[in-house]
Amino acid sequence: MRYIIHSDGGARGNPGPAGAGAVICDDHGTVIARVSDYLGHQTNNVAEYEAVIRALEKLKTLVAEKDCALSDILVKMDSELVVKQVKGEYKVKHPVLQEKRARLAQLEGGFRSISFEHVFRAENKDADALANQAMDRGV
Repeated sequence: MRYIIHSDGGARGNPGPAGAGAVICDDHGTVIARVSDYLGHQTNNVAEYEAVIRALEKLKTLVAEKDCALSDILVKMDSELVVKQVKGEYKVKHPVLQEKRARLAQLEGGFRSISFEHVFRAENKDADALANQAMDRGV
């Protein structure tokens, strides 16, 4: 099975009130889950990582473990920094981001493959809206 995750995180003020948003679709384009979580006072980069982490955690709760091991995941996000860090093109220097990257790597191990693609903000509107809704709720 193949899944596509559109994820986005943001912080107002950077750091400031932060939110994570994601839309998870199956290989037919059907939305199977959404994530919209308030993250408290964080940076935008922490929020970007959290959006992917929470989407993968959500997917793992929806798909049987044996099916996860046979699944390919494509993550589309507008954070060029995070995409380049997970691809190994940039080093992850900040200690908090190192922790987030390690958590993401741990989750990646549960799937057959995960690839990351940088997309422009216009292609990520639904995930952006979910992240902003989370920031608006502030809970």
